[in-house]
Amino acid sequence: MKKELGIFSLLVVLCLVVCGVDLGKQIHAGISISQLELPRFLSQTNLTNTTNMIGIFGVFSIGLGLVIITGGIDLSVGSMFALCGVLLPMALTKWGLAWPLAALLVLGIPMILGWGHGMLITRMKMQPFIVTLCGLMIYRGAARFIANDSTLGFGEGKGFETLRSIASGKLLGVPMPFVMLVIVGLIMWVLLHRSVYGRYLLAVGRNEEAARFSGINTRRVITGSYVIAGLLTGVSGIMLAFYTNSVSPSNYGNSYELYAIAAAVLGGCSLRGGEGSIIGIVIGTALLQVLQNLVNLLGIPSSLNFAVMGTVVLLGVMADQMIQRRAAARLNVN
Repeated sequence: MKKELGIFSLLVVLCLVVCGVDLGKQIHAGISISQLELPRFLSQTNLTNTTNMIGIFGVFSIGLGLVIITGGIDLSVGSMFALCGVLLPMALTKWGLAWPLAALLVLGIPMILGWGHGMLITRMKMQPFIVTLCGLMIYRGAARFIANDSTLGFGEGKGFETLRSIASGKLLGVPMPFVMLVIVGLIMWVLLHRSVYGRYLLAVGRNEEAARFSGINTRRVITGSYVIAGLLTGVSGIMLAFYTNSVSPSNYGNSYELYAIAAAVLGGCSLRGGEGSIIGIVIGTALLQVLQNLVNLLGIPSSLNFAVMGTVVLLGVMADQMIQRRAAARLNVN
């Protein structure tokens, strides 16, 4: 809980910094204190966009967080986004599928791919890095081939208004992606912190061999985490497709796995496995989106976004290493 409080405190400080930067720009422009406007960060448009992105990124970051807790990794998330993003408009507009069938297709395919990852990792004893790196290339190539490397959209959007409303509408003024994040977060919190499967996930991440000798079916636990990650990637893929309203398979979802890894690491997930929390991942996702706001307000070129994300991941891993060393040192002293 200390990690969650620490990252939440950092989030609050970063929000204050973002607001302060905007107010500072207004003062520097010669606006008197009495005439200062509400910071752009707190404007309705910005808050709506930010909560939308937190919801979309938070859902699939939770899935990748579960994989990281088992000691694995999934580098194919961005390419899965491209594949789901291509299949959804084609199923709805070209193939004429009813929206429930189209949604099941887009949710089912990443689950099957996740199951395939788990089987290759647990049965063939392949490294998660290699398996999902190959997936990154295969799924991106498949998406570009299926779409003929052209941008797809939803046309007039007739016949699937309900799905669009569920994916990109609002509930009591709150964007549906954020509502979906709350729902998924609650379910995954119970799964990880209050269920037998969650205890198995953490046990496998801490020591897979010891977990296997204690009677845990480690193959099912690990494969299950990749299936859940695939499902949540599909959910986010549907929401993102309707949020952007167009899909270009060559760059759609490009490097999204880095954002998810960064959110998980910032949220307290150890890349060695065996440690992490759902609340921490959600706060880490929010922190990254607020950081993006700060980058925009400071006028930092968008080309440096990945540099910022890479720095965040590096600092998070360094902090995790320092914490682990201190914990080990305390155990040795005792």
